[in-house]
Amino acid sequence: MTDKHLKDHSVPASRYVAALRQCGVGHVVTVPDWVQLALHARLEAGEDGLALINTCNENQAVTVAAGLTLGGQRPVLVMQNQGFYNCVNTLRAVCLDARIPLVLMVGQFGREFDNLGQPATASRRTMVRLMEPLLDTLGIAFHRLDATADLPCIEKAYAQAADTGNAVVVLVSAPLAWS
Repeated sequence: MTDKHLKDHSVPASRYVAALRQCGVGHVVTVPDWVQLALHARLEAGEDGLALINTCNENQAVTVAAGLTLGGQRPVLVMQNQGFYNCVNTLRAVCLDARIPLVLMVGQFGREFDNLGQPATASRRTMVRLMEPLLDTLGIAFHRLDATADLPCIEKAYAQAADTGNAVVVLVSAPLAWS
């Protein structure tokens, strides 16, 4: 694994923030995620127009984001894959049953650097390998944010969530770059 390989798969946090702004996101509801740590640092330092809401757990994050959505806001949920597994029942109730559209940015914590650019289902780590099959089973659409060129998938996720009245997940493959 070379530094260049990781760089090819690492999205600059500044570009990530710009993509969220372009989608009209006003609130980032989160349980901090190591993969997206550079985003958290930017938000904690202050980003005009983006309110950071830290929650105690992923279930609380889902319900806070749902409340913001019902109140006419456009939040994004930021968590890691382990937390996603933790809140599956809440997502089922809020998104699949109540039809509240949410977009989740889920960091693929534990993904091996030598797996970047390969199918996540080939990962040696269970929590990485099972994520996409679980999303398929739940009927939750997903996109892969593997490189800067993939940033338009965030806008697609918001359109898809609005069209389907469901959750849409963007899987963040590599740690965000500090910029």
